Amino acid sequence: MRDRQRVGDATAFYLWSRSAAANIAEVNSDARVVAILREPASFLHSLHLQQLETYVEVEADLDRAMELESERREGRSVPRHTYFPKMLLYSDFIHYVEQLERFHAVLPAEQIKVVIYDDFRADNEETVRGVHRFLGVEEVGPVVALEANPTVRPRSQKLNELVHAVGVGRGPVSRAVKETIKALTPDAARRRAFHALKRQAVFAPARPPDEAVMRQLRIRYRDEVVATSEYLGRDLVGLWGYDRLD
Repeated sequence: MRDRQRVGDATAFYLWSRSAAANIAEVNSDARVVAILREPASFLHSLHLQQLETYVEVEADLDRAMELESERREGRSVPRHTYFPKMLLYSDFIHYVEQLERFHAVLPAEQIKVVIYDDFRADNEETVRGVHRFLGVEEVGPVVALEANPTVRPRSQKLNELVHAVGVGRGPVSRAVKETIKALTPDAARRRAFHALKRQAVFAPARPPDEAVMRQLRIRYRDEVVATSEYLGRDLVGLWGYDRLD
């Protein structure tokens, strides 16, 4: 490793985890943490679509998926392909103050930077450079904004699951199909064809969210947004339009 090189890791689940903050501080008390917060309803809409894409979720309606939380906490109505059922408990992701407090309890405030997703979208270059300065890394060259991981939706959940089953070889028929394809197709060509199939046949651009559902989510999480605004000293209520719900 070069001198002054920074090594990091990124996942949306460190904030959600109840143990990550303490574990990170135990491993490296000098760790620097960047937390990105997104308006709750928009975050849940995006999370739901991501989990449909990655075979965690099968309920295409976000409102209905959240209604199933009580059953899923008891181990019922959990999709058979779900490898981590707790990820289906959507409301557990929206405890921003509690999540930030876990990190502030084990690391100095100067080692934690909170970024608001809207700032990242509105001025990507300055936000990224601010993170560079926070991490103490050299700013070299221009910051090029890229639209990564576009939000998509499965055209058919059954087709999505079928393609996934063949891809991983789940079940005797799927395993036979996968082994036949492997025998006839080079690895690189097979991977390209598989990803092209998913992009073109399995997924489509995401539809706009149901505004009635989004409004109900914002009413549900208004107190959390108010508390987060007070905790950060930033008017997220106005920024995210929660002052216009009445």
